[in-house]
Amino acid sequence: MLYPRDIRLAQVALGGPSDDDEGVRPQVTVVAGEQAYQRPAGTEVAAEAGRRRAFAVISHPDAGKSTLTEALALHASAITQAGAVHGKAGRRGVTSDWMAMEKDRGISITSAALRFDYDGMVLNLLDTPGHADFSEDTYRVLEAVDCAIMLLDSAKGLEPQTLKLFDVCRNRHIPVITFVNKWDRPGREPLELLDEIEQRIGLRPTPLNWPVGIAGDFHGLIDRNTGEFTRFTRTPGGADRAIEEQLTAEEAAAREGEVYTTAREELDLLTEIGADVDMESFLAGESSPVLFGAALPNFGVRRLLESLVALAPAPAPRADVKDEPRPVDAPFSGLVFKVQANMDRNHRDRVAFVRVCSGRFERGMVLTHAATGRPFATKYAQSMFGADRETLDVAYPGDVIGLVNANALRPGDTLYEELSVEFPPIPSFAPEHFAVVRSKDASKHKQFRKGIDQLATEGVVQVLSSDLRGDQAPVLAAVGPLQFDVVLNRLEHEFGARAELDHLGYTIARRTDAEGAAGLAGVRGSEVLTRRLDGALLALFTDKWRLAAIQRDHADILLETLVAGTD
Repeated sequence: MLYPRDIRLAQVALGGPSDDDEGVRPQVTVVAGEQAYQRPAGTEVAAEAGRRRAFAVISHPDAGKSTLTEALALHASAITQAGAVHGKAGRRGVTSDWMAMEKDRGISITSAALRFDYDGMVLNLLDTPGHADFSEDTYRVLEAVDCAIMLLDSAKGLEPQTLKLFDVCRNRHIPVITFVNKWDRPGREPLELLDEIEQRIGLRPTPLNWPVGIAGDFHGLIDRNTGEFTRFTRTPGGADRAIEEQLTAEEAAAREGEVYTTAREELDLLTEIGADVDMESFLAGESSPVLFGAALPNFGVRRLLESLVALAPAPAPRADVKDEPRPVDAPFSGLVFKVQANMDRNHRDRVAFVRVCSGRFERGMVLTHAATGRPFATKYAQSMFGADRETLDVAYPGDVIGLVNANALRPGDTLYEELSVEFPPIPSFAPEHFAVVRSKDASKHKQFRKGIDQLATEGVVQVLSSDLRGDQAPVLAAVGPLQFDVVLNRLEHEFGARAELDHLGYTIARRTDAEGAAGLAGVRGSEVLTRRLDGALLALFTDKWRLAAIQRDHADILLETLVAGTD
């Protein structure tokens, strides 16, 4: 078995500078695509990148994702007291859930970035919406991470949204660590859950620890590395770290009796079948280290944090649009994966979230916006922690930067310094729900249009237009209906423009061209609209049967499937 701490030490050592080096380092030539540049061997950037871990937590709704996010921050001492997703009197909201709707409904609606230090490492945790209606936001976040924690409910196991998000991780070659949550509540057998992981998604589970006692009768965890047994005592309300008591195997056997013996027998079985952590297969997406615990009372969270630091890969070269890797120590480059307005109600600003892909970022540097070729100043750069932020002067590969008042930036854009580069755009999901949106107050039309344009740029919803309907009645296209609720809420509370929806009877969208649009004119059960941001023509259809009939009768019309994660 490979032990996590040994792996982490090996990762940190790769490419890092030596304390014994003296004088000027030798220069090496690094090739990035068709360009080359000189850099010192063993650079600061390589060493700092080795200290970074960028990861997301993915799960089905109500699996405890936001609670786990807070528990991780609590154990890293980034916060002093955890919130709770259940809005009980006297309890704070979850740090990563900062929008008013999130606090009111107790669900994550938008992604959030939290940066904190742990054990000499810099962790960039991206909290994602769990609800399927916000899959597109989660997809964009997964473009910015190098590892994911797949969170499972001990009673429910793999659920539909978890499966969809895992498919995105597999397609992006993101390694996955599994955390089986809510072991303090009734649930399924641990071996049954492992079997489900292997049978349904083809990942070989390799447990790092093992529960003593069935779900709902949780006695503690056995560490497979050391054999040590840990008992947990919950603190009042689960707001602080759980109290941990370490016992040797002999002490645990005497104290826990039969349940401990059963757990040891199950561990022996895992050893016999070779269910040990293997770094190569983990990074290849063939196996997944598995840990057990309970996020709300903070059971097993420290061990998860240690395993994440040890096993999650450091930032690696990212392929550009030509499929050529950009080395992490090449001059600065970054990918905009999210844009969010009005995080600070006092300033009404707009923040672009940028994943540093290569090089050293310094606040104030002038970058090039790849989409336009224009310079972009970075005077207002910030480090994000949910809705809280502070000025950020320096960042390295794996970090997330918040660039304030970045009105020219959109999700999927590339920024770079010196050596030009452009990363592949982030595709949009195929929408399945459509509605015309109109302002309720004609005198607020300017605010209405400003809000619609802003929400479209952020990617909150896709905004379509047509000559038939005009700019006063744009069509909103969404993956799920909750996106419409977010649009109406934000239009009213952030832009002062109350609006109403008129739902359309379409469920499928396909990309077409000008000839296809002409051919579909007047065809029953279809309509052609323009996607505002990229200019693509989208043909909408009432259902799959109507689409099939139109494809049969009009075989010459271009009808391309959109990205499904999507479709």
